[in-house]
Amino acid sequence: MTPNARPAARLAALRAQLTTDNLDGFVIPLTDEHMSEYVGGYAQRLGWLTGFGGSAGTAVVLADRAAIFTDGRYTIQVREQVDGAHWDYADVPQTSPAAWLGQHAPDGGRIGYDAWLHTGTWVAAAAAALADRGATLVAVDANPVDVIWTDRPAPSPAPLTVQPDQFTGASSAEKRAAIADWLADHKADAVVLTALDSIAWALNVRGGDVDHTPVALSYAIVAADGTTDLFVAPDKIDDSVRQHLGNAVRLHDRTAFAAALGGYAGKRVAADPERTVAAITQALQAGGARTLQLRDPVVLAKAIKNPVEIGGHRAASARDGAALARFLRWVEIECIKGGQTELSAAARLLAFREETGVLKGTSFDTISATGPHGAIPHYHVTEESSAPIEPGQLYLIDSGGQYADGTTDVTRVMPIGAPTPEMRDRFTRVLKGHIAIATAVFPDGTMGGQIDAFARRPLWEAGLDFAHGTGHGIGAYLAVHEGPQRIAAPNYPGGAALEPLRAGMMLSNEPGYYKAGEYGIRIENLILIEPRTIPGADREMLGFETLTFCPIERTLIEPSLLTPQERAWVDDYHAKVLAVLTPEMTDEADRAWLAAKCAPLT
Repeated sequence: MTPNARPAARLAALRAQLTTDNLDGFVIPLTDEHMSEYVGGYAQRLGWLTGFGGSAGTAVVLADRAAIFTDGRYTIQVREQVDGAHWDYADVPQTSPAAWLGQHAPDGGRIGYDAWLHTGTWVAAAAAALADRGATLVAVDANPVDVIWTDRPAPSPAPLTVQPDQFTGASSAEKRAAIADWLADHKADAVVLTALDSIAWALNVRGGDVDHTPVALSYAIVAADGTTDLFVAPDKIDDSVRQHLGNAVRLHDRTAFAAALGGYAGKRVAADPERTVAAITQALQAGGARTLQLRDPVVLAKAIKNPVEIGGHRAASARDGAALARFLRWVEIECIKGGQTELSAAARLLAFREETGVLKGTSFDTISATGPHGAIPHYHVTEESSAPIEPGQLYLIDSGGQYADGTTDVTRVMPIGAPTPEMRDRFTRVLKGHIAIATAVFPDGTMGGQIDAFARRPLWEAGLDFAHGTGHGIGAYLAVHEGPQRIAAPNYPGGAALEPLRAGMMLSNEPGYYKAGEYGIRIENLILIEPRTIPGADREMLGFETLTFCPIERTLIEPSLLTPQERAWVDDYHAKVLAVLTPEMTDEADRAWLAAKCAPLT
């Protein structure tokens, strides 16, 4: 069977299984039972069924039609990877699976869903949309995709590891005590933690169950006294982890979690409506618990980095920036010669990072994209898609590393040969937007959605834009995409960023421009929110400190488009790049190249 035939055969097999299960349709999200963004191989149902390789999407299958839902980041990618002969393409947020079902589900139909893969909020919205057609939403006992996926991978057996206090800045006991105080404030008896990074942060443990994100498949229930029930596969725990967790953390097999939810009769149990799947709240309520829809208390605590976490990130960023700078020099020298591909370049960057001796892994699939592939914001290179890097193209590299002291994420663009005037114009406009965010000063309490337009104005002035948010939060040796903070406007993927920005939060600053079929541009650094003292100010103000250091390609900058203040920012940034990265480099040729790249603009 050819690769293109597999999704069609799988779609037919799913429809046959739905008939067996007396269902008229089924919804397949790209997530797991923890509502994770990145999921283990065992949970890659959407990719297995459709061939889609992106990190966000949903499919709906009916007897006579099927649709796949993606946002603006994947407009091009989904059409390349998913066969339009079998699937309708639906754009989010213009529509949604629930709204589409409300239009296309058969009258009186039974639409199945896996309650371990959807939130209660989604279930209510979908059920309401179906009710208008007299159709019903049905929770399945067995996911029909799993039934037909005969070679589905098993969950990862990777062990838990201890994340030492030298990197966390606070002990697990201190974190659990803070959660207990939060429970007391809300008059709650317990809180269910389902987000894998929340559990890892609260217990100061890490894992290897999800590619790129050092977390373990587990659940935790924290009681009002701070004691915790941790549900995780027993073979993941060794004596060092058991000693680290101590007697206040009771260990249970992960398979015992569902039954344990029935033991809270008469108790007030908090569960995050955005991060808790419907099956959990349904089980709590069936057992007689009163569920409180409150945000996971770890989310904000984890987002506001303490001085130890910030210091760790600075160290990680310096070594990572040096590895990336060495790679960019390699690109400049080698790619113009020919013979290099997107895959070979990604492998070379990984080798530079591995030479640090402390790399734990990459923080996401490296976006190694040349020419037209650069116009796909979340492009994922494969053996089949890998393109040669050729003169006349722009090469975009978006990548990051996981280190015990920090998580990095950085994007740079390199011209292969001489760039065109248009490329320089677009790159400089993206740079101007990047600088506008980097230099922004705003009142404490400002939301990320309020400053998103700063990054877009230079593009808007030329009738241009980019179809993704401007910034996301980032974890401390955890998830590369971490909430609740973001920089995004309402009409872009994810919707408006309504979380107030607070000192200590870290974000990405990554405006871009994408010309379909030709090239893509993105400039990404990580930034830290910090207090700003302004003489005479009558409000507490905040600003950003740039944390990522790596040269921004000078030959792509058109200085005449920059204001004096913007030129000064570029020169000052490059002076800092030189100061931070030079001590990380031992090769004199690398140092000389770096000095040339960091010279003031002329």
